Amino acid sequence: MTLARKDVAKVAMLARLALSDAEIDTMTGELSKIVGFVSLLEEIDTAAVAPLAHPLDTQNAFRDDVPAASLTTAEALQSAPRHDGECFLVPAVLGESGAA
Repeated sequence: MTLARKDVAKVAMLARLALSDAEIDTMTGELSKIVGFVSLLEEIDTAAVAPLAHPLDTQNAFRDDVPAASLTTAEALQSAPRHDGECFLVPAVLGESGAA
C-alpha cells in the first residue's frame, strides 16, 4: 500500500507540522514503506492464535483495600510552603476565577 502525497500533507496539517514540499515528498515515500511493512502482517495466519490483552499471564497486583490511619490535616500541611490551615495554597495557573 502506498500513501498519497495529499494524505501525508493532511496528516502533517492535523499534527500542526509545517513541512516543505520536499519534506512532504520524502515523508510520503518513508511512510509508504512503513505502511507496507505493517501490511505484511496480514499475510500471517493467526486463526489458531487466541486473542489476548497482555502477552504475560498476570493477576491483579494490587494490595487489598484495607482502611488504615491517615495523616491529620495539620500533619499534611506542616511541610507546605503556604497553606491557610485547611488547604495548600498554590499560585493560580488559570487566572483567579479558574475560567479559561
